[in-house]
Amino acid sequence: MSIDEIFANAVKVIKEFKQQPTNEEKLTLYQYYKQATVGDINSPQPGYLEFTAKAKWNAWNSVKGMTCENAKIMYIKTVSVLTDKYD
Repeated sequence: MSIDEIFANAVKVIKEFKQQPTNEEKLTLYQYYKQATVGDINSPQPGYLEFTAKAKWNAWNSVKGMTCENAKIMYIKTVSVLTDKYD
């Protein structure tokens, strides 16, 4: 299987968890997913009172410069760890 196929499968797996990951775990998944699918962050930083949007922006911005392939690998590794915890 190619890295793209494994990544696509990992995206499907998280939707089947019996329990929801924590918000911190979701942010980790989000940052790697966005970096893998979009690349470096391309939106302005949200306003001070937009707490959820700001957390997502900060998470994605923290992996700025990471290659799409490395982001996919990190996403897959994260899903693997979470699968042991939530599946």
